[in-house]
Amino acid sequence: MFLEISNIQKSFGEGESKVQVLKGIDVEIEKGEICVLLGPSGSGKSTLLNIIGGIDSADSGYISINGEKTADMSEKALTMYRRKHLGYIFQMYNLIPNLNIKENIEVGAYLSDNPLDVDELLHTLGLYEHRHKLPNQLSGGQQQRTAIGRAIVKNPDILLCDEPTGALDYNTSKDILKLIEDVNQKYGNTVVMVTHNDAIKDMADRVIKLRDGMIRKNYMNETKTPAVELDW
Repeated sequence: MFLEISNIQKSFGEGESKVQVLKGIDVEIEKGEICVLLGPSGSGKSTLLNIIGGIDSADSGYISINGEKTADMSEKALTMYRRKHLGYIFQMYNLIPNLNIKENIEVGAYLSDNPLDVDELLHTLGLYEHRHKLPNQLSGGQQQRTAIGRAIVKNPDILLCDEPTGALDYNTSKDILKLIEDVNQKYGNTVVMVTHNDAIKDMADRVIKLRDGMIRKNYMNETKTPAVELDW
């Protein structure tokens, strides 16, 4: 089992204001799967993503990636682990404004022992002819492509996507989802994507529905819908 999530519990606050956000999450995800975490605001999906990514720590339970438990790692080891194995894509692009597109992607390559070829990736992203532009010279969709490029150039085992189309219009959203799908097929990264958009679940291998900090459904799609055919 590639990614094992075992009895993850997480609370925020103290005393009477304490809120339990995750109430014992158990999931197993195979290598190369696209897994969509669905749920309304406050269901705990982003918190779970942050715990998988080592950005946040659980109160109890553990995350194991390829047999390594993140909770057993020192802070330094965890930092190295995140650097080597994880790629993050957020709703906000978080690009470095005074670096051009190619340089923004190269920032990710420096973090890796085994980076992808930057020029080839720029072609895959449809950004090669824009590589010398600054982020503010690009559209939102192109900036998100750059952010995806920065995340995947280090060839991470797991790509963590938190509402990656949240700030984008319908057509651009579908372009970005197709790009994530293409990357998954081409490079074999495991993708864990948080969304509140119900239609996106149809492109996933595995769908996990969260509500009130608990898993309500966890199933495999018998037939996946290609991202280009999604409709909402």
